[in-house]
Amino acid sequence: KCTTMSMEKMTKVEKNLQRAVGLLKTVNRWQNLHTHCMWQMTLSQRRNPYAALRMQDAVVQELALASKQLLMARRVSLHQLFEQEHQQYQQELRQMGKAFYVERL
Repeated sequence: KCTTMSMEKMTKVEKNLQRAVGLLKTVNRWQNLHTHCMWQMTLSQRRNPYAALRMQDAVVQELALASKQLLMARRVSLHQLFEQEHQQYQQELRQMGKAFYVERL
């Protein structure tokens, strides 16, 4: 009976040991996952200022391009306004019997 009890105890001890090893592996995986998550968070925080600087640079470039587009639109609009006024002046002068001098080549 002594040998059977010791075999039962050994079986229980082995099962407990296997369960403990499994739990230890699970805890190690969780710790590694936690460490990896923390590393990713700090990496994200370190990258964030660079992303903000890139975003700021992109905004500055977009504003410069928008400013150029606005300037071009204003020039076109002003040119159209001058052309309309010029035609209006020519029409008024024709009605008075006068005209602009235009040199033809």
